[in-house]
Order: sequence, then C-alpha cells, then structure tokens
Amino acid sequence: MSENKIHDAAPASDTLLDVRHLKQYFDINMGFFRSKPLKAVDDVSFAIKKGETLGLVGESGCGKTTVGRTILHLYKPTAGEIWYDGKLLKTKEDIHEFRKKATMVFQDPYSSLNPRMTVSDIVGEPLDVHKLYKTKQEREERILELMGYVGLNSEHASRYAHEFSGGQRQRIGIARALAVNPEFIVCDEPVSALDVSIQAQVINMFGDLQDRLGLTYLFIAHDLLVVRHISDRIAVMYLGKMVELADADEIYNRPLHPYSKSLLSAVPLPDPKAARANKRIVLHGDIPSPLNAPSGCPFRTRCPYATAQCAESMPEFKEVEKGHFVACHRLAEIN
Repeated sequence: MSENKIHDAAPASDTLLDVRHLKQYFDINMGFFRSKPLKAVDDVSFAIKKGETLGLVGESGCGKTTVGRTILHLYKPTAGEIWYDGKLLKTKEDIHEFRKKATMVFQDPYSSLNPRMTVSDIVGEPLDVHKLYKTKQEREERILELMGYVGLNSEHASRYAHEFSGGQRQRIGIARALAVNPEFIVCDEPVSALDVSIQAQVINMFGDLQDRLGLTYLFIAHDLLVVRHISDRIAVMYLGKMVELADADEIYNRPLHPYSKSLLSAVPLPDPKAARANKRIVLHGDIPSPLNAPSGCPFRTRCPYATAQCAESMPEFKEVEKGHFVACHRLAEIN
C-alpha cells in the first residue's frame, strides 16, 4: 500500500481502528545539552475490523506496548494519524470521546491495581470518572454485573486486591476495563505474568467476552502460541517497524519474512515427529538499540539473507498477496 493510497482513502466501513504512519519518538538526554530520538515506533500502519482480534508480536523492546499506549493517547503521537470508526482523532474532545469507547488491560496485575482499594472501588472507579450511573444502587448493580462477566462473585466485592491470586487480579483488571462499556480494548501482554495453567482460562474468557459484548481487541504478546489461540490476524514487529501482517493461520503455516520464520521456528510443537522435523532458525547477534538502529532494514544485522541494498533503504511494507503484507527486499529469493 503506497503512502498516498493510505492517506487519501477514508477507512472502510467495517474498519474500527485505522492507524496510519504512526511514529513515537522519545528524546533521550545524551549529556552536554545533547539529545537523541529513540524511535520506539517508526512508521507503523495497520487497520482492525469491528469484532476482530489483531495479535501484535515481537521480542521485548520492539515497540509493541508503545503502539498500544500511543493509540490510546497515553503518549502523544510524534507523527501519524489514528482513525476510529471513520473519524480522525485530532482534538482533545475527539480523544476524550474515544477514551469512553477504548480502554486497556495492563500486563502486570500486581502493580496495576491499587492495594488500598477494594474490588468494588477498583471496578467502580471508571464509573465514577465518567459519571455512568444515576443512583448508588445502579452503581452497585453495575459493579456486580461486571464482576459476574469475569467470574467473580459478590463476596469478592469488599475484599482487597492483595488477597487474590494473579489470575483473579487480572480478572479484576479486566472487569475495570469493561466498566465504560468499551468497543475496543488494548490487551497489553495480559497473561504473561500468569501461570501457564491460568493463562488458558483468561484467554478463553477474552474470547467469551468478545462474543458476548461485541468487543474488538489489539492483543499484544510475545508468546506466539497465546496469540494464535485468540487472534484473527497477526502483525509482527521488529525494532519499531512492522515487518509482516497476515491472517493467523497464514503467518503460522507460511511466514514470508525471515524474522517471522525465526520466531515461529522457536514455537514448541506438541507432535514429537513434527518437532524433530522442525528446523530451528537461530538468529545470531543481539537486537540493536532503538537509539542506534541500523540504516535501511532494521533486521539486516541479524538476517542471513542481508545484502548491500538492505543497508541502503528500508523496504516498503506492502501487500504481496491478498491480505498478506511484508517489508523485505529479498522476498522473492527467500521464499
């Protein structure tokens, strides 16, 4: 998709969120009155349809959490456009309205909940902020309804967050996120701090809530098995850039970018025969710092196929097959 094509066209009617050329740079103080931009998110574009889950994956530090936070304007975007339900978010009023429809579930259920507040206070806080009830009784009923959505009962309402396990705390966080009756939720690694046995329960709950409440998710994670279970489509990020985007099954069965291939080769397979046949693609070298990102394609310093062209220019993130976007100069030779 060329830059002009992205900018000229209005979002499709079934598109809920449309992110165009999003950039998020942080100025880092280098001493002696010098600063340097850290390019956490560098020219990222994607769209999410209504009722869909887009999984966003990549190694730690690739910028995926920053994408989620910037969309919700927890950080002011350095550049780019964010369209929501066909409307460009520009003014403070736009963003205020958007925040009533969009919310976030945070990674760590231990630090994202206030230990001095009861479950009832935590879940009810967004109701108070946005004045979403008329009477005290209406507020109480809504809190119990939200708790019921996530498998908590009325006896839990007067207890404090520290009295609960990690999985239950995350359920409290999800109930709080649902309080504003959102359409869109950014799930920022919501199961990575939980035991594996609890992860499946929470993932299934996200699926049930999506069906029941018509939710749309941006699901951020580094665990590809978790992402596959819940996502309709998957986007792969590396060092602030989007390198591949396609249907979940397509990414799993036929990844085209060398970085995606490496990530998927590391996913454990339950079938011993398939696991033995699976060739692990080991990447050499460390991820470069976003402060000193390589010229051209950011992956070239670890890519076994890199050439001089890869150092000269960043490959265009383009649609190579219907619905399958990739950014790689050497796509034809590799696949």
